[in-house]
Amino acid sequence: MLIRKPADIRPSEITSRENYLSRRKFIQSTALAGSSLIAGTAAGAIIPEERRARLTGVETSEFSTSEAPNSYTDITTYNNYYEFGTNKDDPFRNSQEFEPRPWSITVSGHADKTGTFNLEDIVKPHVLQERIYRLRCVEAWSMVIPWVGIPLADVVKQFAPQSAAKYVVFRTLNDRARMPGQRSRVLRWPYIEALTIAEAANPLPILAVGLYGEVLPNQNGAPIRLIVPWKYGFKSIKGIVSIDFSETRPRTSWEIAAPHEYGFYANVNPNVDHPRWSQARERRIGAATGGGLQSIFGAKKQATLMFNGYGEQVAHLYDGLDLRRNF
Repeated sequence: MLIRKPADIRPSEITSRENYLSRRKFIQSTALAGSSLIAGTAAGAIIPEERRARLTGVETSEFSTSEAPNSYTDITTYNNYYEFGTNKDDPFRNSQEFEPRPWSITVSGHADKTGTFNLEDIVKPHVLQERIYRLRCVEAWSMVIPWVGIPLADVVKQFAPQSAAKYVVFRTLNDRARMPGQRSRVLRWPYIEALTIAEAANPLPILAVGLYGEVLPNQNGAPIRLIVPWKYGFKSIKGIVSIDFSETRPRTSWEIAAPHEYGFYANVNPNVDHPRWSQARERRIGAATGGGLQSIFGAKKQATLMFNGYGEQVAHLYDGLDLRRNF
């Protein structure tokens, strides 16, 4: 399958790595210049509503990989987002009319602070961070993506989960009129994903609201999505409208659809094959000779890393757990 650049993306809209890094350096320098004006206090994150608007006050993160990110075009035109269609270019083509603001998120379950909150109420108390994370999909392809977001652990703490909360359950928007892919029966809607409370409290996961220093595009999960870099991509739910602190483990969407293929934990594990293909190696999108957006079958293969290379930070979460049975 050939991955083509959509004809309606203008060259001026494609962010090169060089231009992006130059802009980031400028933003960082101006932030330092103005630091005396705010006397060391951190301003909360404010997310513009305009598409492709620049995000301000973004801090770099110690958790970022040193690998070069994929291009903006790679990341925004080759997507899994079944709410907008099952082909990789469907999310870009079918999400352009989607309006992600205003947006609210309902928080429920075993937590001291519950209710329905505007997106700004959840994001504003936090400082945005840029985290360049690897993304590994179960179909054996991968990317490196410069997300911008807020630590999930901080958001969880913000709602003060109670001792009965064992899992954090996320649901995406369920709106067939706005998300045409939900008219199909490929999955049971709405999309549901979950983490254990220990996974959610780990410093690696973020709630992303941006990409390449700009507001998150619709096809990548606008206005807010989860990023869990050591798990396969289907765990990183998009378009989140509810967070539930649950005592019991839910059945997540892909567990319901194909339990023999997609387990609850979904940790990247080169030693456990998908029933229909090996997970030992992966193809990095855009990494074929000549650069740019390439056929997935022409991209270079490389060894899959246990926990997607984040084992030092997360392996302890699974001490004593059989990761072959609990896949």
